[in-house]
Amino acid sequence: MEDGKLTRVPMIAITVLRVAIGWHFLYEGIAKLTSPAWSAAGYLKQARGPFAGMFKGLAGNPDLLANADLITMWGLTLVGTLLILGLFTRLASLGGIGFILLFYLCNPPFVGYFYSIPTEGSYLIVNKNLVELCALIVILVTGSGRFAGIDRIVHGLIRRR
Repeated sequence: MEDGKLTRVPMIAITVLRVAIGWHFLYEGIAKLTSPAWSAAGYLKQARGPFAGMFKGLAGNPDLLANADLITMWGLTLVGTLLILGLFTRLASLGGIGFILLFYLCNPPFVGYFYSIPTEGSYLIVNKNLVELCALIVILVTGSGRFAGIDRIVHGLIRRR
């Protein structure tokens, strides 16, 4: 690390992390967009934890649910695309953090709250959503889009002005 900046190798690793998370978001968004029967209703109805009432209420209101479905499908797709391209990386990271925080709060892995749909592991407080959220925080604060992405071009054009 020189002058508070990460060197090339750590930035390459963070860029690979950004693209991998971007792929995850993009694939999840496209899978939902291409599945005519997909809806967030099932996930929201299974909500547990301190915000369960809010999520179940969302699932019970057809208009709100339709909006939540559209926002989820297109939001995941957009966040994934932007992360892969390294375009508006910080904004895309914030969007991804927002989505994952909502997914985490819908079914938190806290003592006493058991998610009724089987998972691939056993969690207590930290689950894969929280790990991916933390990785997005790293991407947010390091600006990897400026290292390898379209943000590099955008910021170069802005600096010239």
